[in-house]
Amino acid sequence: MMRAVGKSRRRLRLSWLENVRFALVAMRAQKLRTFLTLLGIVAGVSTVIMMVSFVAGFDRSVTQAFSSFGTHLVQFQKFEPRFGDNRPAEAERNRRDLTLDDAAALKRLATLAAAVSPERYLFTSAEVKTARQTANGPIIVGVTPDYPLANHSFVEDGRFLTDADVRHAARVTVLGGDVADALFPHQDPIGRRLTIDGRAFDVIGVFERKGSFLHGSNDNLLVIPITVFDDQFPQVRDGGGDTLHIATVPQRAADFDALIEQETAILRVRRRLRPNQDNDFAIFTSVGMLTNFRQITGGVAAVMILIAGIALVVGGVGVMNIMLVNVTQRTREIGLRKAVGGTRRDIAVQFLAEAVTLTTCGGALGIAIGLAAALLARLLFNFQAAAPLCSILLGFGVSTAIGLIAGLWPAIKAANKDPIEALRYE
Repeated sequence: MMRAVGKSRRRLRLSWLENVRFALVAMRAQKLRTFLTLLGIVAGVSTVIMMVSFVAGFDRSVTQAFSSFGTHLVQFQKFEPRFGDNRPAEAERNRRDLTLDDAAALKRLATLAAAVSPERYLFTSAEVKTARQTANGPIIVGVTPDYPLANHSFVEDGRFLTDADVRHAARVTVLGGDVADALFPHQDPIGRRLTIDGRAFDVIGVFERKGSFLHGSNDNLLVIPITVFDDQFPQVRDGGGDTLHIATVPQRAADFDALIEQETAILRVRRRLRPNQDNDFAIFTSVGMLTNFRQITGGVAAVMILIAGIALVVGGVGVMNIMLVNVTQRTREIGLRKAVGGTRRDIAVQFLAEAVTLTTCGGALGIAIGLAAALLARLLFNFQAAAPLCSILLGFGVSTAIGLIAGLWPAIKAANKDPIEALRYE
């Protein structure tokens, strides 16, 4: 019994392979018709592969970028995080500014915090230069010694600011890699002097490089003591800019959520908010921002995959039409095969194999195009596009499934033809 089943399976396998070979011969004989039939399948599968590759690459880039700021950053600020040039709402503009006293209270009372870093940012252009070179509009940040730990920004060469530098308003600065390269090409910047809007500063350190994110460099900045910043740029301190940011990190990753609750409670008490009042400050976390980016990319990917699905449905309809035409054109062949002993199963398998072969070839071509586009993006734009193995398997699986579905009705129609009527067909 088992031997008979084994022989039956081998015959079925040989029959399927023979039908695939016949299908490939027919595809080569009808190249134009095959190409037009497969356009929808190729477009759909290649779109799926490209979208999965680009979304995976973007997700990897965003994750690396946010990791460079520390994956457990918790930052308190006046305005809600936003993209582009959208102006804050009036309710946000009317909020009270966060203060250095708020930061001092967090540092004193937040037992779960490893670092509390008050920071002021000058995003408008200030002239940063040496006697011969000028920097390309770097961001200037006023900070305290907690800045490196809170922002995962560590010094590669030299040293960072000390409490004495802040307390005595020392005119010293630590440079990002881009600023160091622009002002001191082929030189060691440590111990050299630069000016910020005409006021001299001594370089005491250079940060490790963080790279770029969304076409913006994370290394085009320099930091100075926050006391010096407030003296030189009082308009930011007095509310003319984005006021004060307070960056914090937990002592342990497991304390991330508890730290947010603890620090939020401290600020609410200091700002005398009632239990029924909303926070009058914003909370920015790298985890939350990463989640928002992933939601955006996920939405874009879903729309593109929907479009790809429509292309696949159109391609499947095209395959079914071609297979129905094949059944009609080969009616006499079907009758002849039945006359010499071919079973309904043999006929159905023959046409089903042809449909699956057709769509699988289209799927393979679509996968190749999608992978080529991902590779091209990586080579030309240094974008980390990469197609996971699951997306390639999905492409083959979808194209095979379309072949089975689109070929089922033509295969059944061919198998059910009456052999006598089929032999009479002209």
